[in-house]
Amino acid sequence: MWQKLPAFIREWPILIVAILVIVPLLYFSSYDASSSKSIANAPSLNRRGESAGQPTAANAPAPSAEQSIRPAPTSAKATPNSAQAPAKVQSHDRVAAAPSAQTSGQGTPAPTAAIAPVIGDVATGKLVFRKCQACHSLEPGKNGLGPSLAGLIGKKASGVPNYNYSPAMKGSSLTWDVATLDAYLSDPQRLVPGNKMPFPGLKTENERNAVIAFLASTSVPGPAAPAAAAARAPAAAAATPPASANQPASSYVPGLRYTLRTGIAEGRMVFIGVGGAIDGQVNPVLSAAEGQGVQITLINGEGAEHDIVFADQEATARSAHITGKGASTNIAFRAGKAGDYIYFCSLPGHQLAGMQGQFLVTPQAPPQTLVEADISKLSTDLPPPITKRAPQTIRVDLTTVELEGRLAEGTTFGYWTFDGKVPGPFLRVRVGDTVDVRLKNSSDSAMVHSVDFHAATGPGGGAAATQTNPGEETSVKFKALIPGLYVYHCATPMVAHHIANGMYGLILVEPEEGLPPVDREFYVMQGEIYTEAAFGQHGSQEFNVEKLLNERPEYFVFNGAVGALSKLHPLEAKVGETVRIFFGVGGPNFTSAFHVIGEMFDKVYNLGGVLSEPLKGIQTVTVPPGGAVITEFKIDVPGNYILVDHALSRLERGLVGILHVEGSPNPEIYDGKIMPGGGH
Repeated sequence: MWQKLPAFIREWPILIVAILVIVPLLYFSSYDASSSKSIANAPSLNRRGESAGQPTAANAPAPSAEQSIRPAPTSAKATPNSAQAPAKVQSHDRVAAAPSAQTSGQGTPAPTAAIAPVIGDVATGKLVFRKCQACHSLEPGKNGLGPSLAGLIGKKASGVPNYNYSPAMKGSSLTWDVATLDAYLSDPQRLVPGNKMPFPGLKTENERNAVIAFLASTSVPGPAAPAAAAARAPAAAAATPPASANQPASSYVPGLRYTLRTGIAEGRMVFIGVGGAIDGQVNPVLSAAEGQGVQITLINGEGAEHDIVFADQEATARSAHITGKGASTNIAFRAGKAGDYIYFCSLPGHQLAGMQGQFLVTPQAPPQTLVEADISKLSTDLPPPITKRAPQTIRVDLTTVELEGRLAEGTTFGYWTFDGKVPGPFLRVRVGDTVDVRLKNSSDSAMVHSVDFHAATGPGGGAAATQTNPGEETSVKFKALIPGLYVYHCATPMVAHHIANGMYGLILVEPEEGLPPVDREFYVMQGEIYTEAAFGQHGSQEFNVEKLLNERPEYFVFNGAVGALSKLHPLEAKVGETVRIFFGVGGPNFTSAFHVIGEMFDKVYNLGGVLSEPLKGIQTVTVPPGGAVITEFKIDVPGNYILVDHALSRLERGLVGILHVEGSPNPEIYDGKIMPGGGH
């Protein structure tokens, strides 16, 4: 056979050439088709880019430097280049089932084939972004605890100048697109092990979608891929839904915030309004304008499992389930078409048992009404003195709650709290007691929280054992060794930020014999609020980390808010009674010169110490940040007595309280007519 081969080559040269050309073409064509088919038939991916049924994503693709936001496909039909087409969107309120950026076993991302579209609500994202502003700004070159997020979409990770990135982030080779951001916010340590962000930034899907949409709306294509950006522009414009007649694309309707608490009323399970015009109302009527952003905070008031659902809004806006008294959750959505809708609890039987209210959507925006949750702790909300007894183990349950609350008239602020109030609960134990602390961080929190007791002996005052992720619980025990009045506060970095947002309180360790009896006891704490806008501005105020670091607060407050102890909850007493005030300074920065106008302190347990004899006949006491004092006095004359910090310019920034005293006049001690405008 081999002898005939030269003759065959001479007789059929054209055929031989054709075979040499065609066969390789057929082979590579077949290989390319099979590759395309395997991609098309690959298992569906979840939000984090994991293949369904596979525990890891070592081979999952990640975005390349040239890829950024793409619009969702307009048809499910295959195109000639179907292997390159974007993945199908799961639903309009979810990120598309496109491969997210994932790391390999060594933390190195691989290229991706498709990018998820932007589907969140920009206006809602602007509201949610306040959770991020403690660490990140949107101003180019303005880095804080984290890098600036200006023009983030399309940028390489670790690409912001003058920021000290972790080695893990520097080596990640990520490009920030929609899918990558979603994966990072869902689980930053899984996407980039060892980076500086230890916990999920935003835990709920709606919040992540909204913030990513907001960041995308503030970003412009960078110089890295101008050609790709230009090619995407027409398609992106076509994918943008047209603005309705009532909501132009360029306008912004201020968002509404409502707070509801679950409870029992009239023998049935209900929602109860908290704050503002709906305060105390059972299943209150809630309203919004068409296209208006709505944020709902739901607090568990009685311990049973609940959720809240707004039917026909964003294909049904639904909260997470909350279980346990004091637990809370929130949802944010944009009101749909004008109409009469309902909200309800979807747990079996709860809607029929009474948990249903009316949600009205109007064509036009009504006059703006700020719905305010009252976060101010009542000065009378403290346990009674401890009677003589042997030492015990005292269990203390604390829940960290992040919520929007009333800062002043027409003004709200994003507070971080213990048990939903500022200050946190007044704790009372006896010297020798063992304090068993259980700290739970609400599942809808954005931040890690902890608690540091100045009354505890041990690492971090307990904070080293209570760094608690959202949705988790930690515990610590300590023995109360020395009697006195002590501050406790959150001690999660940045500690000053957590304290400034409201995370402080007092714990009293009573001596064996207790304190001398008095007629009334009050609980008062002073703090500072650092807002982006100037003092007195209305609306939702954002935290400003630069003002905190420069010690320039906009507000000074007693018990968390302007007017908390004057307009809302003044102290009440009667002539002839003895009054004891447990006073502390959460701070985090300013020392107080605590003074009650019109009274002298008969006794002062200076700096909260009760082992020494009290000072007597004191006009003003100095209390440092993280310090406390116990003051006592007897009331001889009726009228209003004003609680102040005698650095009196702070009164003009909200720091004032009222002790209202009723009883018969005592002209032998004080004889004068109260003049109009006297303020007493």
